[in-house]
Amino acid sequence: MWQSYFNGLIVTAGLIVAIGAQNAFVLAQSLRREHHLPVAALCILCDIILVSVGVFGLAAVLARSPLLLEITRWGGAAFLLYYGVVALRRAARPQSLKEDERNGSRPLRRVLLAALAVTLLNPHVYLDTVLLIGTLGAQQPEPGAYTLGAASASTMWFMILALGGAWLAPWLARPLTWRLIDLGVAAMMFAVAAQLIVAS
Repeated sequence: MWQSYFNGLIVTAGLIVAIGAQNAFVLAQSLRREHHLPVAALCILCDIILVSVGVFGLAAVLARSPLLLEITRWGGAAFLLYYGVVALRRAARPQSLKEDERNGSRPLRRVLLAALAVTLLNPHVYLDTVLLIGTLGAQQPEPGAYTLGAASASTMWFMILALGGAWLAPWLARPLTWRLIDLGVAAMMFAVAAQLIVAS
C-alpha cells in the first residue's frame, strides 16, 4: 500500500512542480491575493478527477490484457526516462518566473473560468494526468493508494503556491532554484522508471 502511495506522490510531484501556465497562474493569484484559495482548490479537484479517470478506467482494461499491461509498463518507463531527460535539459537552461503585475480585482466566477481554461485547455494536462499518471497507477498493486498519493502531491503543491505565494515568489523567481528543482524532478523520474523496468 505505502509503495503505491509514494509512487503516486513522487510521480505527480515530479510532473506538477515545474514552471508552467497553471502554476504561474495560481502563483500570480496568490501574489495579488485574488481568490487564490478557490483557484488552488479548483486545480486540485481537476487533478483528482483526471487522475482517477486514468487510474480506474485503465485498470479494468489492463486487467484483461497482460500484453497491454506490458506495453503500458514499458511505455510508461520510456516516457519517464524522456521526461527526466527533459528536466535535465531545463536544468541546463533554467528560466525565471515572470509574474503578472496587473492591478484590480476580478469577480470570482471570471477568475475560476480562467483557471479552468489554463488547466483544461492545455493538452499536456491530459498526457500527464490521464495517460501517464493514470497508466502508472493502473499497474500498481493498490491503485486507490496510488491515487491518494497523487491527490496528496497535488494538494500540497497548490496549497503551497496559494498560501505561501507571497513568500515563495522571490525565491521561486531565481533561475538557480528552478535548476535545483528540475534536477530533483529528473532524479525522481529516473528512479520510478527504473522501478518499472525491473518489475516482474
